[in-house]
Amino acid sequence: MRVTVLAFPTAVLLSCIPTLAAHAQETRYIDDRSSAASLIQSYYNAINRQEYARAWGYFGDQKPAKDLDTFAKGYEGTQQVNVITGNVASEGAAGSTFYYLPVSITAFDKGGGEKVFAGCYTLRLANPAIQGEPFIPLHIDKGNLKQSTISYEEALPTDCPDAPAPEQSDTVLSDARTLFNTAHTECDRNLPGGDPANVEVEQYRIPYRYSTDADSEPERTARLFRFYCSTGAYNESHVYYQHDENEGLREVQFATPELDIRYENDDSDEKVKSLSIIGYTATSKLVNSFYDEASRSITSAGKWRGVGDASDSGTWLFRNGEFTLVKYDVDASYDGEINPETVLDYDMGP
Repeated sequence: MRVTVLAFPTAVLLSCIPTLAAHAQETRYIDDRSSAASLIQSYYNAINRQEYARAWGYFGDQKPAKDLDTFAKGYEGTQQVNVITGNVASEGAAGSTFYYLPVSITAFDKGGGEKVFAGCYTLRLANPAIQGEPFIPLHIDKGNLKQSTISYEEALPTDCPDAPAPEQSDTVLSDARTLFNTAHTECDRNLPGGDPANVEVEQYRIPYRYSTDADSEPERTARLFRFYCSTGAYNESHVYYQHDENEGLREVQFATPELDIRYENDDSDEKVKSLSIIGYTATSKLVNSFYDEASRSITSAGKWRGVGDASDSGTWLFRNGEFTLVKYDVDASYDGEINPETVLDYDMGP
């Protein structure tokens, strides 16, 4: 099951779309036809960004309204829509593949009202190997949703009528993708130089035991997901999600020292007079980070400027089911030399 915040149109049984220009500017661009679920997400991304011609283009010959103007006018009055998608089913027929996607929707209007709808989308892709020109990509063939009186989690269909059995999917990964897409709209969706249709994510499985577990008990398994967020002039940022049987899926928050740095003559170009930790904060983003499977630790290395002389780096060790800050180095001097100082060091095995 995946949960996300999207929008849903009147033309497919519901009138809803935020119309504020500011909201459209804050929603990053997503255009992904690589799967049925990602196409639906892209469709609502177009609606959220008020790119109605793009949204209209995700449909095939059977359009959801008589014309584009009517389609666009159908999105007045809705503040937000939450959508859950289930496992997709597919079958081939007459040179095409049809995809059947269960969905459940909660629509919130600008007046505070709330309605639940549930049903299925049918999507179609004609065999790309035998298509001519113009090429017709995966598209929405039709949608059929009906209002429900139960919660949208309970209303999600297990399958679609007259469709084959749904395929089993990695719901944890799907949920992690959706949480990232929903929570971090400021992030760039695509890795520079990568396939624009893919969300860049690395995933790992971490075997572990709690300190209270007996050696005879089976090992537990945590899953770690690293999502690319953005690239600046010399730094790249990432966001992490963790899933385990006790805590479920959540975004990893990393403890980070809050520093008090004093320079000679209060000038950062001068020598560092003192450097001390005055507290700790939590951050969801790490810079130039990676997970090392051998040491079961995440490290980061942030440059304060391009030459790399001023910087900070941290190590968060996975132990007892969580990532703990165990080492932090800081080079606070802008002197052209790389000479970090360790301000915290508890780097030890689990």
